[in-house]
Amino acid sequence: MKIYVGNLSYDMTEDELKQEFATYGEVSSVDILNDKVSGQPRGFGFVEMASKSEGEAAIAGLNGKMLRERSIVVNEARPRSDNRGGGYGGGSGGGYGGGYGGGRGGGGGGRPGGGRKKRY
Repeated sequence: MKIYVGNLSYDMTEDELKQEFATYGEVSSVDILNDKVSGQPRGFGFVEMASKSEGEAAIAGLNGKMLRERSIVVNEARPRSDNRGGGYGGGSGGGYGGGYGGGRGGGGGGRPGGGRKKRY
């Protein structure tokens, strides 16, 4: 069972997180995600437990627990959706200039509303 763990302290290590979950059963893997550009921890990660029952016990026991002065969020990981935008503009920035606000060609990336509207 894959479990999402959020609101982690930026100095939390994967070994420390594994120890917390190991009290509830066998931990298959631990992955704390880092920012691609800066390399700094992003404050969340995933833990994989060997069985669903062990995972559910870990969720019940650890959700809201204080670790390194932070109340962690622990729940079952949802499947990753493929409708994520890539980078700043993301999605379909058709035409030219499709970056941050959708540019000229329409497109759906960036901020809600598709950029600025002219007023006359």
